[in-house]
Amino acid sequence: MGAPQWKNIYELSSAQIDKLEEAEDKMESMEINDAEGILLGLLEGDKDCIPVLNILGHLHGRYLSDFETAIDYYDKVLLLEPENAWARDERRRYRRYVTYD
Repeated sequence: MGAPQWKNIYELSSAQIDKLEEAEDKMESMEINDAEGILLGLLEGDKDCIPVLNILGHLHGRYLSDFETAIDYYDKVLLLEPENAWARDERRRYRRYVTYD
């Protein structure tokens, strides 16, 4: 696979980038369990990997409609990187679907 078209500010290895791309391809082809397995495997190597946490939030929110879990992933991102606009906006989107008692 080629080099990413975006700036690698998280200093991901080539193997991590390849796995992220593979997971995203699997999501697009609706192989959701496989995509989640790849992403969770990446988290085992780095539990604070912001790109993986963001994609897991996206997977749970968009593909599984598991809004609470999506929010949890975006919360983790925002604890690590409070200025992350993507996570903040996506969390806000999914909070509209969740009622808190």
